[in-house]
Amino acid sequence: MPLRSIGRSLSLGAYMAYAGKGQRSGKGFAKDRPDGTLIWGHATSPSRASALLQLAAQLRAQRAEFTFLLTTPTPDPAPDHLRHGDIWQVLPEDTIVGAARFLDHWRPDIGLWTGGYFRPVLLERAKRREVPMILIDACEEGFNAPHQRWLPEILRSNLESFDSVFARSGNAAQKLRRLGVPDETLTVTGPLQEGRNALPCDEEERQEMARALGGRPVWLAAMAQPEEVPTILEAHRQSSRMAHRQLLILVPDDETRGPEFSAMLHEQGLATATRSAGEMPSEWTRVLLGDTRGEMGLWYRLAPVTFMASSLFPGFGGRDPFEPAALGSAILYGPNVSRYLSAYSRFANAGAARIVNDSQALATALELLSAPDRVAQMASAGWEVASEGAEATDRVINLLQDMLDMLGKG
Repeated sequence: MPLRSIGRSLSLGAYMAYAGKGQRSGKGFAKDRPDGTLIWGHATSPSRASALLQLAAQLRAQRAEFTFLLTTPTPDPAPDHLRHGDIWQVLPEDTIVGAARFLDHWRPDIGLWTGGYFRPVLLERAKRREVPMILIDACEEGFNAPHQRWLPEILRSNLESFDSVFARSGNAAQKLRRLGVPDETLTVTGPLQEGRNALPCDEEERQEMARALGGRPVWLAAMAQPEEVPTILEAHRQSSRMAHRQLLILVPDDETRGPEFSAMLHEQGLATATRSAGEMPSEWTRVLLGDTRGEMGLWYRLAPVTFMASSLFPGFGGRDPFEPAALGSAILYGPNVSRYLSAYSRFANAGAARIVNDSQALATALELLSAPDRVAQMASAGWEVASEGAEATDRVINLLQDMLDMLGKG
Protein backbone atom coordinates (compact mmCIF):
# COMPACT_ATOMS: atom_id res chain seq x y z
CA MET A 1 0.00 0.00 0.00
CA PRO A 2 1.44 3.45 -0.89
CA LEU A 3 2.53 5.59 2.05
CA ARG A 4 -0.08 8.22 1.12
CA SER A 5 -2.88 5.65 1.31
CA ILE A 6 -1.56 4.39 4.65
CA GLY A 7 -1.58 7.95 6.02
CA ARG A 8 -5.08 8.49 4.74
CA SER A 9 -6.31 5.30 6.39
CA LEU A 10 -4.69 6.26 9.69
CA SER A 11 -6.23 9.75 9.62
CA LEU A 12 -9.69 8.44 8.90
CA GLY A 13 -9.24 5.61 11.37
CA ALA A 14 -8.33 8.09 14.10
CA TYR A 15 -11.38 10.20 13.28
CA MET A 16 -13.62 7.12 13.30
CA ALA A 17 -12.23 6.10 16.68
CA TYR A 18 -12.94 9.57 18.03
CA ALA A 19 -16.45 9.47 16.53
CA GLY A 20 -17.10 6.20 18.31
CA LYS A 21 -16.68 7.72 21.78
CA GLY A 22 -19.56 8.94 23.87
CA GLN A 23 -22.15 7.86 21.35
CA ARG A 24 -25.84 8.32 21.94
CA SER A 25 -28.63 6.34 20.38
CA GLY A 26 -30.16 9.50 18.88
CA LYS A 27 -33.75 10.27 18.02
CA GLY A 28 -36.08 8.13 15.97
CA PHE A 29 -36.80 8.48 12.29
CA ALA A 30 -39.49 10.49 10.54
CA LYS A 31 -41.27 7.34 9.35
CA ASP A 32 -40.64 3.81 8.16
CA ARG A 33 -38.79 3.31 4.90
CA PRO A 34 -41.32 2.94 2.09
CA ASP A 35 -41.02 0.04 -0.31
CA GLY A 36 -39.38 0.62 -3.66
CA THR A 37 -36.63 2.93 -4.83
CA LEU A 38 -35.32 5.54 -2.38
CA ILE A 39 -33.07 8.40 -3.45
CA TRP A 40 -31.40 10.29 -0.61
CA GLY A 41 -30.38 13.92 -1.00
CA HIS A 42 -28.54 15.91 1.68
CA ALA A 43 -28.96 19.69 1.58
CA THR A 44 -26.33 21.78 3.36
CA SER A 45 -28.38 25.01 3.10
CA PRO A 46 -32.07 26.02 2.79
CA SER A 47 -31.65 27.07 -0.84
CA ARG A 48 -30.09 23.70 -1.67
CA ALA A 49 -33.01 21.97 0.06
CA SER A 50 -35.40 23.79 -2.28
CA ALA A 51 -33.23 22.95 -5.28
CA LEU A 52 -33.12 19.24 -4.36
CA LEU A 53 -36.89 19.07 -3.90
CA GLN A 54 -37.38 20.64 -7.32
CA LEU A 55 -34.87 18.24 -8.84
CA ALA A 56 -36.82 15.34 -7.33
CA ALA A 57 -40.09 16.71 -8.70
CA GLN A 58 -38.63 16.96 -12.21
CA LEU A 59 -37.21 13.45 -12.02
CA ARG A 60 -40.52 12.11 -10.71
CA ALA A 61 -42.29 13.57 -13.75
CA GLN A 62 -40.03 11.52 -16.03
CA ARG A 63 -40.09 8.06 -14.52
CA ALA A 64 -41.94 5.72 -12.19
CA GLU A 65 -42.66 6.65 -8.60
CA PHE A 66 -39.82 6.72 -6.09
CA THR A 67 -39.31 8.08 -2.60
CA PHE A 68 -37.07 11.09 -2.11
CA LEU A 69 -35.46 11.41 1.31
CA LEU A 70 -34.29 14.96 2.02
CA THR A 71 -31.89 15.42 4.92
CA THR A 72 -30.72 18.68 6.46
CA PRO A 73 -28.10 19.40 9.15
CA THR A 74 -30.58 21.08 11.52
CA PRO A 75 -34.35 21.10 12.09
CA ASP A 76 -34.69 24.82 11.41
CA PRO A 77 -35.78 26.09 8.99
CA ALA A 78 -38.12 23.33 7.90
CA PRO A 79 -38.10 22.85 4.11
CA ASP A 80 -41.02 24.00 2.00
CA HIS A 81 -42.54 22.31 -1.02
CA LEU A 82 -42.48 18.74 0.29
CA ARG A 83 -44.62 16.73 -2.10
CA HIS A 84 -46.19 13.31 -2.00
CA GLY A 85 -43.28 10.88 -2.02
CA ASP A 86 -40.91 13.26 -0.19
CA ILE A 87 -39.66 12.63 3.35
CA TRP A 88 -37.68 15.08 5.44
CA GLN A 89 -35.22 13.89 8.09
CA VAL A 90 -32.58 15.72 10.12
CA LEU A 91 -29.23 13.93 9.89
CA PRO A 92 -28.07 12.19 13.06
CA GLU A 93 -24.82 13.05 14.80
CA ASP A 94 -21.78 11.94 12.83
CA THR A 95 -20.97 8.89 14.93
CA ILE A 96 -20.49 5.26 14.01
CA VAL A 97 -23.75 4.26 15.68
CA GLY A 98 -25.68 7.20 14.22
CA ALA A 99 -24.43 6.55 10.69
CA ALA A 100 -25.16 2.82 10.94
CA ARG A 101 -28.70 3.40 12.22
CA PHE A 102 -29.39 5.93 9.47
CA LEU A 103 -28.19 3.65 6.68
CA ASP A 104 -29.82 0.55 8.19
CA HIS A 105 -33.16 2.32 8.38
CA TRP A 106 -33.30 4.12 5.03
CA ARG A 107 -31.15 1.82 2.83
CA PRO A 108 -30.73 4.45 0.07
CA ASP A 109 -30.34 3.23 -3.49
CA ILE A 110 -28.54 6.43 -4.56
CA GLY A 111 -27.21 9.36 -2.54
CA LEU A 112 -26.81 13.03 -3.49
CA TRP A 113 -24.68 15.37 -1.40
CA THR A 114 -24.63 19.12 -1.97
CA GLY A 115 -21.92 21.71 -1.54
CA GLY A 116 -19.41 19.95 0.70
CA TYR A 117 -19.43 20.26 4.50
CA PHE A 118 -18.95 16.51 4.80
CA ARG A 119 -19.99 14.14 7.56
CA PRO A 120 -16.89 11.91 7.41
CA VAL A 121 -18.26 8.89 9.28
CA LEU A 122 -21.56 8.81 7.39
CA LEU A 123 -19.86 9.08 4.01
CA GLU A 124 -17.32 6.40 4.92
CA ARG A 125 -20.10 4.03 6.02
CA ALA A 126 -22.07 4.73 2.84
CA LYS A 127 -18.94 3.96 0.83
CA ARG A 128 -18.48 0.64 2.66
CA ARG A 129 -22.07 -0.28 1.80
CA GLU A 130 -21.44 0.62 -1.85
CA VAL A 131 -24.17 3.25 -1.98
CA PRO A 132 -23.71 5.11 -5.30
CA MET A 133 -23.04 8.75 -4.37
CA ILE A 134 -23.02 11.99 -6.39
CA LEU A 135 -21.55 15.28 -5.14
CA ILE A 136 -23.38 18.25 -6.67
CA ASP A 137 -22.95 22.02 -6.38
CA ALA A 138 -19.48 21.47 -4.93
CA CYS A 139 -18.14 24.85 -3.81
CA GLU A 140 -14.79 26.07 -2.49
CA GLU A 141 -16.11 27.07 0.93
CA GLY A 142 -17.59 23.60 1.37
CA PHE A 143 -14.12 22.20 2.02
CA ASN A 144 -12.89 24.59 4.69
CA ALA A 145 -14.29 23.00 7.86
CA PRO A 146 -11.76 22.77 10.73
CA HIS A 147 -11.35 19.00 10.57
CA GLN A 148 -10.85 19.27 6.80
CA ARG A 149 -8.02 21.77 7.25
CA TRP A 150 -6.41 19.86 10.11
CA LEU A 151 -6.86 16.39 8.61
CA PRO A 152 -6.94 16.83 4.82
CA GLU A 153 -6.58 13.09 4.27
CA ILE A 154 -10.09 12.63 5.69
CA LEU A 155 -11.40 15.00 3.04
CA ARG A 156 -9.54 13.15 0.30
CA SER A 157 -10.94 9.85 1.53
CA ASN A 158 -14.49 11.22 1.62
CA LEU A 159 -14.16 12.53 -1.93
CA GLU A 160 -13.37 8.98 -3.04
CA SER A 161 -16.90 8.07 -1.93
CA PHE A 162 -18.42 9.87 -4.92
CA ASP A 163 -18.91 8.28 -8.32
CA SER A 164 -19.45 11.70 -9.94
CA VAL A 165 -18.65 15.25 -8.82
CA PHE A 166 -20.34 18.37 -10.19
CA ALA A 167 -18.54 21.64 -9.35
CA ARG A 168 -20.34 24.97 -9.31
CA SER A 169 -17.33 26.93 -10.65
CA GLY A 170 -13.95 26.57 -12.28
CA ASN A 171 -12.25 27.59 -9.03
CA ALA A 172 -14.11 24.87 -7.15
CA ALA A 173 -13.07 22.34 -9.79
CA GLN A 174 -9.41 23.36 -9.43
CA LYS A 175 -9.57 22.85 -5.67
CA LEU A 176 -11.18 19.45 -6.14
CA ARG A 177 -8.44 18.43 -8.57
CA ARG A 178 -5.82 19.42 -5.99
CA LEU A 179 -7.64 17.20 -3.51
CA GLY A 180 -7.32 14.26 -5.87
CA VAL A 181 -10.63 14.17 -7.74
CA PRO A 182 -9.84 12.77 -11.21
CA ASP A 183 -10.97 14.64 -14.32
CA GLU A 184 -13.06 11.70 -15.53
CA THR A 185 -15.44 12.06 -12.58
CA LEU A 186 -15.40 15.90 -12.39
CA THR A 187 -17.72 18.24 -14.32
CA VAL A 188 -18.26 22.00 -14.04
CA THR A 189 -21.99 22.67 -14.32
CA GLY A 190 -22.46 26.02 -12.64
CA PRO A 191 -24.55 26.41 -9.48
CA LEU A 192 -27.48 24.21 -8.56
CA GLN A 193 -30.00 26.90 -7.71
CA GLU A 194 -33.59 26.87 -6.66
CA GLY A 195 -36.03 27.68 -9.40
CA ARG A 196 -39.60 26.73 -10.15
CA ASN A 197 -41.56 25.02 -12.82
CA ALA A 198 -44.57 27.09 -13.78
CA LEU A 199 -47.65 26.30 -11.71
CA PRO A 200 -50.44 24.87 -13.88
CA CYS A 201 -53.84 26.32 -14.59
CA ASP A 202 -56.91 25.48 -16.65
CA GLU A 203 -56.45 27.38 -19.92
CA GLU A 204 -60.18 27.61 -20.60
CA GLU A 205 -60.72 29.17 -17.17
CA ARG A 206 -57.88 31.60 -17.78
CA GLN A 207 -59.40 32.70 -21.07
CA GLU A 208 -62.85 33.06 -19.49
CA MET A 209 -61.46 35.14 -16.63
CA ALA A 210 -59.39 37.29 -19.01
CA ARG A 211 -62.53 38.05 -21.02
CA ALA A 212 -64.36 39.02 -17.83
CA LEU A 213 -61.53 41.36 -16.86
CA GLY A 214 -61.73 43.03 -20.25
CA GLY A 215 -58.24 44.48 -20.27
CA ARG A 216 -58.51 46.13 -16.86
CA PRO A 217 -55.26 46.78 -14.95
CA VAL A 218 -54.85 43.92 -12.46
CA TRP A 219 -52.55 43.31 -9.52
CA LEU A 220 -52.34 40.37 -7.16
CA ALA A 221 -51.81 40.25 -3.40
CA ALA A 222 -50.83 36.61 -2.86
CA MET A 223 -50.72 34.58 0.36
CA ALA A 224 -52.05 37.43 2.50
CA GLN A 225 -52.51 37.34 6.26
CA PRO A 226 -55.59 39.03 7.81
CA GLU A 227 -53.46 41.69 9.50
CA GLU A 228 -52.02 42.69 6.12
CA VAL A 229 -55.39 43.35 4.51
CA PRO A 230 -55.76 46.99 5.70
CA THR A 231 -52.35 47.87 4.23
CA ILE A 232 -53.17 46.10 0.96
CA LEU A 233 -56.58 47.77 0.62
CA GLU A 234 -55.18 51.22 1.39
CA ALA A 235 -52.52 50.75 -1.30
CA HIS A 236 -55.25 49.63 -3.69
CA ARG A 237 -57.27 52.77 -2.97
CA GLN A 238 -54.28 55.07 -3.46
CA SER A 239 -53.08 53.48 -6.69
CA SER A 240 -56.61 53.31 -8.09
CA ARG A 241 -56.69 57.11 -8.20
CA MET A 242 -54.29 56.85 -11.12
CA ALA A 243 -55.94 53.72 -12.60
CA HIS A 244 -59.68 53.97 -12.01
CA ARG A 245 -60.55 50.52 -13.41
CA GLN A 246 -57.83 48.71 -11.45
CA LEU A 247 -58.78 45.34 -9.96
CA LEU A 248 -57.14 43.66 -6.98
CA ILE A 249 -57.00 39.86 -6.79
CA LEU A 250 -56.68 39.08 -3.08
CA VAL A 251 -55.64 35.53 -2.14
CA PRO A 252 -55.55 34.48 1.55
CA ASP A 253 -52.59 32.44 2.71
CA ASP A 254 -55.16 30.09 4.28
CA GLU A 255 -58.16 29.70 1.99
CA THR A 256 -60.35 28.56 4.89
CA ARG A 257 -60.20 32.14 6.19
CA GLY A 258 -62.05 33.36 3.12
CA PRO A 259 -65.17 34.37 5.11
CA GLU A 260 -62.99 36.53 7.38
CA PHE A 261 -61.46 38.27 4.36
CA SER A 262 -64.89 38.68 2.76
CA ALA A 263 -66.23 40.37 5.90
CA MET A 264 -63.32 42.84 5.90
CA LEU A 265 -63.90 43.69 2.25
CA HIS A 266 -67.61 44.28 2.70
CA GLU A 267 -66.94 46.33 5.82
CA GLN A 268 -64.80 48.61 3.63
CA GLY A 269 -67.63 48.88 1.10
CA LEU A 270 -65.62 47.31 -1.72
CA ALA A 271 -67.55 45.55 -4.47
CA THR A 272 -66.22 41.99 -4.29
CA ALA A 273 -66.49 38.86 -6.42
CA THR A 274 -65.83 35.70 -4.40
CA ARG A 275 -64.21 32.83 -6.28
CA SER A 276 -65.43 30.08 -3.93
CA ALA A 277 -69.01 31.21 -4.64
CA GLY A 278 -68.45 30.90 -8.37
CA GLU A 279 -68.71 34.66 -8.91
CA MET A 280 -67.03 36.39 -11.85
CA PRO A 281 -65.81 40.00 -11.72
CA SER A 282 -68.03 42.61 -13.36
CA GLU A 283 -67.15 46.10 -14.55
CA TRP A 284 -67.93 47.37 -11.04
CA THR A 285 -65.91 44.81 -9.09
CA ARG A 286 -63.01 46.31 -7.15
CA VAL A 287 -61.67 43.11 -5.56
CA LEU A 288 -61.69 39.47 -6.67
CA LEU A 289 -61.31 37.26 -3.58
CA GLY A 290 -59.40 34.14 -4.62
CA ASP A 291 -60.39 31.99 -1.66
CA THR A 292 -59.92 28.63 -3.39
CA ARG A 293 -57.10 26.11 -3.30
CA GLY A 294 -54.77 25.20 -6.15
CA GLU A 295 -55.40 28.19 -8.43
CA MET A 296 -52.25 30.25 -7.93
CA GLY A 297 -51.16 29.39 -11.46
CA LEU A 298 -54.29 31.14 -12.73
CA TRP A 299 -53.83 34.26 -10.60
CA TYR A 300 -50.14 34.71 -11.45
CA ARG A 301 -50.95 34.47 -15.16
CA LEU A 302 -53.64 37.14 -14.91
CA ALA A 303 -51.64 39.66 -12.85
CA PRO A 304 -48.62 41.48 -14.34
CA VAL A 305 -47.65 42.54 -10.80
CA THR A 306 -47.72 40.39 -7.65
CA PHE A 307 -47.28 41.55 -4.08
CA MET A 308 -46.01 38.49 -2.20
CA ALA A 309 -47.65 38.90 1.18
CA SER A 310 -47.02 37.12 4.50
CA SER A 311 -44.11 39.57 4.49
CA LEU A 312 -45.27 42.88 5.98
CA PHE A 313 -45.15 41.74 9.60
CA PRO A 314 -42.79 39.41 11.51
CA GLY A 315 -43.75 35.83 12.16
CA PHE A 316 -44.71 34.53 8.72
CA GLY A 317 -41.35 34.51 6.89
CA GLY A 318 -42.59 35.40 3.42
CA ARG A 319 -43.68 33.13 0.58
CA ASP A 320 -41.90 31.66 -2.43
CA PRO A 321 -41.01 34.35 -5.02
CA PHE A 322 -40.19 31.80 -7.70
CA GLU A 323 -43.89 31.08 -8.22
CA PRO A 324 -44.81 34.48 -9.73
CA ALA A 325 -41.41 34.88 -11.43
CA ALA A 326 -41.80 31.62 -13.36
CA LEU A 327 -45.07 32.96 -14.80
CA GLY A 328 -43.86 36.43 -15.74
CA SER A 329 -45.32 38.45 -12.87
CA ALA A 330 -43.19 41.28 -11.42
CA ILE A 331 -42.57 40.91 -7.68
CA LEU A 332 -43.18 43.27 -4.77
CA TYR A 333 -42.57 42.08 -1.22
CA GLY A 334 -42.42 43.23 2.40
CA PRO A 335 -39.39 43.36 4.71
CA ASN A 336 -40.03 40.10 6.61
CA VAL A 337 -38.98 37.28 4.26
CA SER A 338 -36.60 35.30 6.46
CA ARG A 339 -37.64 31.92 5.03
CA TYR A 340 -36.76 33.02 1.50
CA LEU A 341 -34.15 35.70 2.12
CA SER A 342 -31.57 34.33 -0.32
CA ALA A 343 -34.18 33.97 -3.05
CA TYR A 344 -35.52 37.51 -2.63
CA SER A 345 -31.96 38.82 -2.60
CA ARG A 346 -31.31 37.16 -5.96
CA PHE A 347 -34.43 38.68 -7.47
CA ALA A 348 -33.78 42.13 -6.00
CA ASN A 349 -30.16 42.15 -7.18
CA ALA A 350 -31.36 41.26 -10.69
CA GLY A 351 -33.88 44.10 -10.71
CA ALA A 352 -36.76 41.62 -10.65
CA ALA A 353 -38.22 42.44 -7.22
CA ARG A 354 -38.82 45.55 -5.14
CA ILE A 355 -39.28 45.80 -1.38
CA VAL A 356 -42.14 47.85 0.09
CA ASN A 357 -42.68 48.62 3.77
CA ASP A 358 -46.15 50.16 3.98
CA SER A 359 -49.25 51.13 2.00
CA GLN A 360 -47.67 54.29 0.59
CA ALA A 361 -44.62 52.42 -0.71
CA LEU A 362 -46.83 49.68 -2.14
CA ALA A 363 -49.09 52.20 -3.88
CA THR A 364 -46.08 54.05 -5.30
CA ALA A 365 -44.62 50.81 -6.66
CA LEU A 366 -47.95 49.89 -8.26
CA GLU A 367 -48.12 53.29 -9.94
CA LEU A 368 -44.57 52.92 -11.28
CA LEU A 369 -45.33 49.45 -12.61
CA SER A 370 -48.42 50.63 -14.41
CA ALA A 371 -46.00 51.50 -17.23
CA PRO A 372 -45.88 48.42 -19.52
CA ASP A 373 -42.17 48.76 -20.29
CA ARG A 374 -41.21 48.85 -16.62
CA VAL A 375 -43.27 45.84 -15.62
CA ALA A 376 -42.02 43.90 -18.66
CA GLN A 377 -38.41 44.63 -17.70
CA MET A 378 -38.94 43.36 -14.15
CA ALA A 379 -40.84 40.30 -15.32
CA SER A 380 -38.12 39.41 -17.84
CA ALA A 381 -35.41 39.73 -15.18
CA GLY A 382 -37.46 37.55 -12.84
CA TRP A 383 -37.92 34.85 -15.44
CA GLU A 384 -34.16 34.75 -16.05
CA VAL A 385 -33.47 34.27 -12.34
CA ALA A 386 -36.14 31.57 -12.12
CA SER A 387 -34.48 29.75 -15.03
CA GLU A 388 -30.94 29.78 -13.61
CA GLY A 389 -29.45 26.51 -12.48
CA ALA A 390 -31.19 24.54 -15.21
CA GLU A 391 -27.95 23.10 -16.62
CA ALA A 392 -26.84 21.65 -13.30
CA THR A 393 -30.29 20.21 -12.64
CA ASP A 394 -30.54 18.66 -16.10
CA ARG A 395 -27.07 17.07 -15.81
CA VAL A 396 -27.90 15.51 -12.46
CA ILE A 397 -31.29 14.24 -13.65
CA ASN A 398 -29.73 12.62 -16.73
CA LEU A 399 -27.09 10.92 -14.56
CA LEU A 400 -29.73 9.73 -12.10
CA GLN A 401 -31.76 8.27 -14.95
CA ASP A 402 -28.72 6.32 -16.15
CA MET A 403 -27.83 5.12 -12.65
CA LEU A 404 -31.39 4.00 -11.90
CA ASP A 405 -31.48 2.13 -15.20
CA MET A 406 -28.19 0.39 -14.37
CA LEU A 407 -29.53 -0.55 -10.93
CA GLY A 408 -32.76 -1.83 -12.47
CA LYS A 409 -34.83 0.67 -10.48
CA GLY A 410 -38.09 2.28 -11.60
